[in-house]
Amino acid sequence: MSIEKILVVDDEVIMRNFLIEALKRKGIDAVGAENGEKAIKILEEQSFDMVITDMKMSGLSGMDVLRKVKELSPSTLVMVITAYGTIENAVEAMKAGAFHYLIKPFSLESLIANIEKAGQHIALVEENQYLRQQVSTNGYIHKVVAESPVMKKILKDVEQVAKSNANVFINGETGTGKEVIAHLIHYNSLRSNQPFIKVNCAAVPDTLVESEFFGHEKGSFTGAAAKRLGRFELANQGSLLLDEITEIPLNLQAKLLRVIQEQEFERVGGTKPVKVDVRLISTSNRDVKEAIENKILREDLYYRLNVVPIMLPPLRDRVEDIIPLAEYFIEQICLENHTAKKKLSAEAKKKLIQYRWPGNIRELANVIERAVVMDTEDVIYNDHLYLDGPSIKGTADVSMQELEKQLIIEAMQKHQNRTKAAETLGISVKTLRDKLQEYNLI
Repeated sequence: MSIEKILVVDDEVIMRNFLIEALKRKGIDAVGAENGEKAIKILEEQSFDMVITDMKMSGLSGMDVLRKVKELSPSTLVMVITAYGTIENAVEAMKAGAFHYLIKPFSLESLIANIEKAGQHIALVEENQYLRQQVSTNGYIHKVVAESPVMKKILKDVEQVAKSNANVFINGETGTGKEVIAHLIHYNSLRSNQPFIKVNCAAVPDTLVESEFFGHEKGSFTGAAAKRLGRFELANQGSLLLDEITEIPLNLQAKLLRVIQEQEFERVGGTKPVKVDVRLISTSNRDVKEAIENKILREDLYYRLNVVPIMLPPLRDRVEDIIPLAEYFIEQICLENHTAKKKLSAEAKKKLIQYRWPGNIRELANVIERAVVMDTEDVIYNDHLYLDGPSIKGTADVSMQELEKQLIIEAMQKHQNRTKAAETLGISVKTLRDKLQEYNLI
């Protein structure tokens, strides 16, 4: 984020015009006001990133302007300049909310350096506000548990792709951990010290999607009371997660494609292009080919986003991870609720493995949380697990061997191919061959 628009308030015409000209040469939109009264009128009509005001002026002083700016637009930064600097004045200005205090004469380099610091400050404030909002709205986030071969292979791919700048497209059913993998990609990338910003495309109203992505200028539409940065700008130099990308309105997808190609955009109501450097990570729970055929997703946009595809398997296809995930959730939820760590009984483990998990990992987390919170015992038994969907087999009296055999038969019937069946089951081809022999299936 850089400072784009500054109001210069100084009753000395030479100094005012010098500052305005110097700022314009640096590409900053600068507006002048000859006194405090005129400055306040301008501030009531326009928004500014920063106000530079002289301290001593006829009529309203620089301190009066500072206080009024903080009343009208608390996010606007104020730099006070004066030829009569004292420690007392500087302390008073800083207490009133000034960003910086410069004593005349000052060099142009010093002024520009402080304006650049102001830009960095605004970017940090915007990012902090966004992250606070995310913390207050985010659900339970888990770590990646990977005991199954299929997930171990995915984690190797993630480690490799993370080091590049390539856009990544993560596909998988709802609750399979797409956002967790996106986090993993960012925090193992060369951008890990830069922002990681998320936009849930399915949760943003169609009328606000463009503003959410690209930001808006003050007064650009009803309710736009101040300038607002969009998610692309917040994610500059970092990564942007486009969660459920297939829910973006088709008319906006063309604008998104242009941003990806040119790495620049205009805010809603703005005319000045904003350049960004953003790595895109997209997710979808839809059948992407079907979405393209049904004109829900633009094919050219998909190819731009799908440089590196990652397909996450549903939880029922990574059976080895169910119990380790459940035990991880138990540990975390017990810590959060300040209760002694609980254990799963053998019957409870069997019930978890037998279940089809239509809601995947998210559903597993909810089931475990309910069991931990509602159960007063140290052991979680079969009847503490409330499962609504179908199990792999209709009876709970099936042995582990019978369950394993049934899973293998289903996988082989579905794929008619050992390699694909092994991938679905999360085991190696050799293990599958051994199991087929063990159960007399070949």
